[in-house]
Amino acid sequence: MLIFDADDTLWENNVIFERVIEEFLDWMVLPGAEGTARLDRGGVREALDGIEAANAVTHGYGSKVFLHSLGECVARLRGRAATAEETARIAGWAAAFEADHVELIPGVPETLAELARRHELLLLTKGEREEQARKVAASGLTGHFKGVHIVAEKDVTTYEELVRAYGLVPGSTWMIGNSPKSDVLPARAAGLNAVFIPNDNTWVLEHGELDPADEKVLRLAAFGELAEHF
Repeated sequence: MLIFDADDTLWENNVIFERVIEEFLDWMVLPGAEGTARLDRGGVREALDGIEAANAVTHGYGSKVFLHSLGECVARLRGRAATAEETARIAGWAAAFEADHVELIPGVPETLAELARRHELLLLTKGEREEQARKVAASGLTGHFKGVHIVAEKDVTTYEELVRAYGLVPGSTWMIGNSPKSDVLPARAAGLNAVFIPNDNTWVLEHGELDPADEKVLRLAAFGELAEHF
């Protein structure tokens, strides 16, 4: 069984968030910007990263939580609640996440089609259910998967439950994704093998240290290389 992550493995996702963050940083560090004059872009980004990390624990993932974090960052750095004008500006960024299509990563459609002829495939993605379901549908890839699972978090328990649900043999099951934190490390802790395919736009909160001596982690440079190994 091959289990695939979705965001930033099958299609680009975090790059959209990064584009919005760049616009947010531009706004927050404008000369004379209230409450942020002493902060450069790095300082504002550090504050935002901390807020996002805390909100991910309590509220989960997705664009709605992200926009909430932007508002919280404005309030924290300016020492007051966001004004109606500021709230409206943040709400305007919601449009960036509402497109009815996704940008597939090169090699994904043909590689999945080839792998599906030889293996059973599952899709495992985390985030807000409605938002993730929309992206999955927009991808046009669902026909390749035996099952699609949208979860609030990817931790060891998530993988163990998936093993039980499908009667998987962990030693012959592979989790494939771009995130050390969500795809590789918890899958390995559950006894699965893993394939790490890095994405330059991976969210900073999904980073993690991988054991270079772990022979059960296959590292690939591009999605299309999967067909050479499976």
